[in-house]
Amino acid sequence: MTLAAVDTHTSLRPPAPDPRDEALGIVSLLRALWHNPLETWTREHFEKPIVAGGLATARAVVISEPAAIRRVLLENSGNYRKDALTLRILSAGLTNGLLTAEGEQWRTQRRTLAPMFARRTVSSFAPAMAQAADALVARWHRYPDGAIIDVAAEVTRVTLEVLERTIFSDGLGTDTEQFRAIMAGYFDTIGKIDPFDVLGLPDFVPRLTRLRARGTLRFFDAAVDTIISTRRRNLARDPSGVPHDILTLLLEAQDPETGQGMSEAEVRGNIITFIAAGHETTSNALAWSIFLLSQSAEWRERVVAESRREIGGPIDGLAERLVETRAVIEEAIRLYPPIVALSRAAIGPDDLAGHRIRPGTMVVIAPYVLHRHRRLWDRPDMFDPNRFLGEARDRIDRYAYLPFGAGTRICIGSAFSLQEATLVLAKVMSNFDLEVAPGHPVWPLQRVTLRPGGGLPMVLSRRPA
Repeated sequence: MTLAAVDTHTSLRPPAPDPRDEALGIVSLLRALWHNPLETWTREHFEKPIVAGGLATARAVVISEPAAIRRVLLENSGNYRKDALTLRILSAGLTNGLLTAEGEQWRTQRRTLAPMFARRTVSSFAPAMAQAADALVARWHRYPDGAIIDVAAEVTRVTLEVLERTIFSDGLGTDTEQFRAIMAGYFDTIGKIDPFDVLGLPDFVPRLTRLRARGTLRFFDAAVDTIISTRRRNLARDPSGVPHDILTLLLEAQDPETGQGMSEAEVRGNIITFIAAGHETTSNALAWSIFLLSQSAEWRERVVAESRREIGGPIDGLAERLVETRAVIEEAIRLYPPIVALSRAAIGPDDLAGHRIRPGTMVVIAPYVLHRHRRLWDRPDMFDPNRFLGEARDRIDRYAYLPFGAGTRICIGSAFSLQEATLVLAKVMSNFDLEVAPGHPVWPLQRVTLRPGGGLPMVLSRRPA
């Protein structure tokens, strides 16, 4: 299939009915938000720098103008806090961690955690990431040619194995496959936008999403307690024999300004955040990359040639040498960004892209829309990793490409995720050809992240050595 024929679920499709249309009413909006919020975007969002509208009970604007985004996320970030709807969605298990912390708590945690994700630390994890990728390749070699595997599930499994090798070397406290299945159910549940949250009903009104997540959260609590207690026990018994992974760093971390460590609640909150956010975003990036390569023979062969040329060299710096493989991943997360939308609530008045922002307005920055915007990208719906090679990369506005956010709250683990995805993708593509299973429609589904709805069954075949 040629490059121009790659279907990336474009906004060039006839737009869905605008859910803000009075004829459709609030019920249609709530139904769309519950089923798949991604399908509520209209052509207008992909063509205009700012679109004003509203949710059920709040004023909202969607901004796709880089200078305005820079103002919200960096220059005037103090005027914008995480809105109530976002915090309600993330509060189901992700409290007290870096993802949901605000104000001084967030600043303290960021200072404390930053050394764990420094460039040198992340680079030191490359051998463990490569070993997890090798284990995945060995597992796939046990399948016969023509076998159909769910690539979405398989890459989730390998990203959990990476976590076990780099962050939680004593294990996740339970079987990896059980953990993967429960994690998938967790994201599917909390990722649905509850109608009661959209309507702004008070927190004491029961939410269906919270009720369904209780069992999963109990499982997480038990697993995290086991992880912490095992590591503390080993540290007390023989500190020299304990792996110097991120969990050890987390338990021993101190704020460089105050010298204080994190509270037990913050430690637990960040462990759950690392597990949840640390594997889900990377596994989705891998799934979408493999899907897109299955649609482009040109780029599939380029990645195979590069990976076979470079993998035999030293592991140190391998991810940096896999330039075209990384470009494929960066293009995949442009088209299918891990973070579909960011939202903030304006504390005071402001002006964005010539639009007056009143206090209380919800400001939405949607990478899925931004990355496909007609004013910012050439052929925005086409899969073309050349955008991220050479001088073309330098021409991309920093605030037009936000797969991991931007500004002070940019994702702390982005380098970790990109290194992991690059190494795994190179190992997979150098060994296998994968094609979407006949008759399976691939369509993006928005929960907390953007995943292939219904999984990604693909036909597996070995490449000649």
